[in-house]
Amino acid sequence: MARHTIIHLYPHPGDRRRGILRVGSLSLPCALGRSGPIVRKREGDGGTPRTELRPVAIYFRPDHWAFRSFILPHYPISKTDGWCDDSSSPRYNRRINLPSRLSHERLWRDDRVYDIVIETNWNHRPAIAGLGSAIFIHLARPGFQPTEGCIALDRKGMRLLLPLLNRLTRLMVH
Repeated sequence: MARHTIIHLYPHPGDRRRGILRVGSLSLPCALGRSGPIVRKREGDGGTPRTELRPVAIYFRPDHWAFRSFILPHYPISKTDGWCDDSSSPRYNRRINLPSRLSHERLWRDDRVYDIVIETNWNHRPAIAGLGSAIFIHLARPGFQPTEGCIALDRKGMRLLLPLLNRLTRLMVH
């Protein structure tokens, strides 16, 4: 039976673009959007929405991520996977096949930040145009550089977080 896990994410007191993710006695450093936590999220604003998020699915690069003990639905990323950020499209905030004429992000990336990606339910079905797409939990760049709005952990933090995630998990962004 799945456990109801509550994860709290607090902005770092010295830098709103960084955070501390807490679950039980575990505290993990993370990167947040370049605008920090915000209440009124919009596409392209660089903010991490201050809300309750739920993990939905996990995407992983099979050639870069060996640990695969996932409870959530999980899918390997291929070179033809993208994520639509075109707010005029019915495919907005969904996985798409590449190549595509729609505005999108590539999921297969050379910088390794999408070696593992946790999709959240932000602006999930139905997606509302302009409300923002792809609030993922993914791997951090060196030094926990700010994201475009996502939450980013180092590899060790991600390995510690993944076994805690299930359909009952809630992430509270404060």
